Amino acid sequence: MSKITKKELFDILKARHENNQYSRLAQIPEPNSFKDIDLAIKRIKKAIQSNEKITIVGDYDVDGVVSTTIIVDFFKRAGIKVDYIIPNRFTHGYGLSPKIVDMIDEGLVITVDNGISANEAAKKLKEKNIDLIITDHHTVGEELPNAIAIINPKQENCNFPFKDICGAQVAWYLCAALKKELNLNVNLQEFFDLLSVAIIADIMPMTSLNYTMVKYGLKQIKTSNRPAFIKINEMMHKDLYVSDDVGFTIAPKINSAGRMDDASVALSFLLSESVYEANDSLQLLEELNCYRKVLQERISQKAILATQEEDNAVVVWGEDWHEGVIGIVASKLSNAYKKPAFIFSIKNGMAKGSARANANIDLYTIISETSDILKGFGGHKNAAGLSLEAKNLEEFKKRINEILDIEPEDLHIEHDVLGELDVSCVDNEFLDIIEKFEPYGLGNHRPIFKVTNSKIIKSQLFGKDKNHLKLTLNNNGFIFEALQFYTENRDFKEYVDLVISINKNEFRGEISPQFLIQDIL
Repeated sequence: MSKITKKELFDILKARHENNQYSRLAQIPEPNSFKDIDLAIKRIKKAIQSNEKITIVGDYDVDGVVSTTIIVDFFKRAGIKVDYIIPNRFTHGYGLSPKIVDMIDEGLVITVDNGISANEAAKKLKEKNIDLIITDHHTVGEELPNAIAIINPKQENCNFPFKDICGAQVAWYLCAALKKELNLNVNLQEFFDLLSVAIIADIMPMTSLNYTMVKYGLKQIKTSNRPAFIKINEMMHKDLYVSDDVGFTIAPKINSAGRMDDASVALSFLLSESVYEANDSLQLLEELNCYRKVLQERISQKAILATQEEDNAVVVWGEDWHEGVIGIVASKLSNAYKKPAFIFSIKNGMAKGSARANANIDLYTIISETSDILKGFGGHKNAAGLSLEAKNLEEFKKRINEILDIEPEDLHIEHDVLGELDVSCVDNEFLDIIEKFEPYGLGNHRPIFKVTNSKIIKSQLFGKDKNHLKLTLNNNGFIFEALQFYTENRDFKEYVDLVISINKNEFRGEISPQFLIQDIL
């Protein structure tokens, strides 16, 4: 493998976006290409004109909280009062559930980032003579809920040209259509700071429309006049935001509320009207996120002990494992064992699970093949949630292993290595090339390189829990350090081959490359 040059790197990254038909905001698709959007707008307009109560029902993850923030803030800017409900993961369950319907007595209900599988709740709303509009992006099942309008790019006969958008984008497009219909003076570009957070957090493909929206949104976080983002800017001291800043710092804080307590804390943060209000919410989110990290590490250790390496998937469970963190544990184990992971928490004979994969399979489709023993399931290609009676877990595990008896390379997508790297050549110009093509994500991965035959000078674990690895290495006389986060201690030979990515590290005005280990070969 030849050593990659700066020109080759630039050309490779530039080529990824050459056919993007939405490379400028002026080119993005119009709202009217969504199926049912006209029906939705007519019904919302009627509700506004007749002063009906409008209730927004969101969800407890980042996409759900951001979706709710966008639509509530939009109505507020338009001078229209709406009610809103963010379900509590532990008391209400996911999205628009029958328990949420019990809290609504009249008017019009609009879901954001959920609702496409809420058949039972939709029937209950119908019985109460309450109209329902669904906006969602999750995979559409065989039976559609009874609703006045369903806005979801994945449903049949929807002509929206780019299907892989998140719930917040669907909600934003509904606002765009409403703005046009009601001739409102609301600047929709001011929501791109929020949109970029949702798109990254929900792991949407970082291509096409998403790439353009996030590229614009990351710049907007820096200049946002939202009190929440003013506090984030104070906390992070960044001249420029990249996708990892959202993925590893901002999104986990917002997500921690719904995972550990109640997502309304995160919603209050994003909807804060003053910096003081935002500060109080951010401190609470910080505490919840620290608690989340402790629990996550504890459950990860138990899950690792229960994992059988010879299986085609990681399928493990435990009594009262915290429901809020099993999704992150599934993601961690899926990457560590290079196969799909299903992690379940058992309570009162019921098992609630989270599934994650980075593979050439569709998790939603795989899970649907076991639907006869499930109580419920939903999600998309790389992430899903499901529930079943605990007594059926062994049967579920057996069947998943049979379904996934396929080629190992289909169970995990390996890193797409761009080439061999000469670490001594990584200078500011090299770092600038990588930064120029931000944001990175699914389908547009941060550049990954191979570094071969480096001699290990020193190996040490660091961090409060001693769960991060730092290697000091000598590559052809060039000494450098490489880091791997959330890893175990291990025995190394004298020389090592690595797969790495590179971050720009800024400390006290000094810029240096930070080599991050993706894999130790």
